[in-house]
Amino acid sequence: MTKTKKVGIAGKFGPRYGKKLRKLIIEVGKKQKTKKLCPYCKKVSQIKKLSIGIWNCKKCNKTFTGKAYTLEG
Repeated sequence: MTKTKKVGIAGKFGPRYGKKLRKLIIEVGKKQKTKKLCPYCKKVSQIKKLSIGIWNCKKCNKTFTGKAYTLEG
């Protein structure tokens, strides 16, 4: 799998699926990988997505729910 600066995580799809869908995938990927504020320990840390809507804080080891692809909500 190759990635480039321009297409980022959507580089694995190549020219398939259209520009609009690949652009959406890039936006969702960037939001998932950023550091977020834990609602329990109130620290900005790496929150890991366990499955759809289930998130885990690495610092306080709490598991909680959020939206499917982002934590907000």
